[in-house]
Amino acid sequence: MTTLSLFVCNPSFANSTLEKITNSKSITMGVRDSSGALSYTLGDGKYTGFHVEICKRVIADLEKQLKIPLQTKYQLVTSQNRIPLVQNGTVDIECGSTTNNAARQKDVAFAVTTYVEDVRIAVKANSGITSISQLVNKKVATTTGTTSVQLLRKHEKANGVNFEEVFGKDHADSFLLLESGRTDAFVMDGSILAGNIAMSKNPKDFKIVGEILNTEPIAIMLPKEDAEFKKFVDASIIKMMKDGTIAKMYQQWFLDPIPPKNVRIGLELSQNTKDAWANPNDKPAEEYSKK
Repeated sequence: MTTLSLFVCNPSFANSTLEKITNSKSITMGVRDSSGALSYTLGDGKYTGFHVEICKRVIADLEKQLKIPLQTKYQLVTSQNRIPLVQNGTVDIECGSTTNNAARQKDVAFAVTTYVEDVRIAVKANSGITSISQLVNKKVATTTGTTSVQLLRKHEKANGVNFEEVFGKDHADSFLLLESGRTDAFVMDGSILAGNIAMSKNPKDFKIVGEILNTEPIAIMLPKEDAEFKKFVDASIIKMMKDGTIAKMYQQWFLDPIPPKNVRIGLELSQNTKDAWANPNDKPAEEYSKK
């Protein structure tokens, strides 16, 4: 019996995510519209990206085990509502750009880490800004519901650096604040910054600069205290790590041209992400911060 089939016919699944999916013959995937190459919209209710495609493969494995076709429903989520929508059962599997940290683990569960992120700063290429110290009295964009500006304030090089926060409702809105000149910088996950720059009208007008503010594990979010569903999702993802599928998907979404504009994000695979694939785990961000 394979790990992927452990849940089949198990009577303990009453009122579980798996029972809900089986009974409804559907699964709801939480997606983002502008989370770089991890999760983004193609328009007309279509979504794609590294995490979205990983989740599609998980769902395909689920269909094989349940021996029923599943309708995949897409639920657009934001940084503010993604956790509540998983908690209340609206979303079964969230495939966006969520950091796994200790605080969030109190409310939701996370699959094994699929991407390890560096939080950075994006600016206009002609701004002259190259470090945190140059953000004095500047306006800095961030997305409501994220932790990026708090990380900026806590950085050792941010002592005495006073700046004004300007909040975007989502990552596209935050990038627009920078693009339109309403802010001087945008602080966010490097992949999200790179993705929005690549998709912009003039990518050469922007650059990612300064110190790495934090290193964070990004993972697919799941309902809390549903061990069997997590076990299945983890097993499916670990299979992709071991057979090389996830490495091919990384190449496709971060190094090759991607739709709809056929542009390259251009983020090389980091050692931290390689390590996460080689040693699958669901460690929170705090474990990455330990010296």
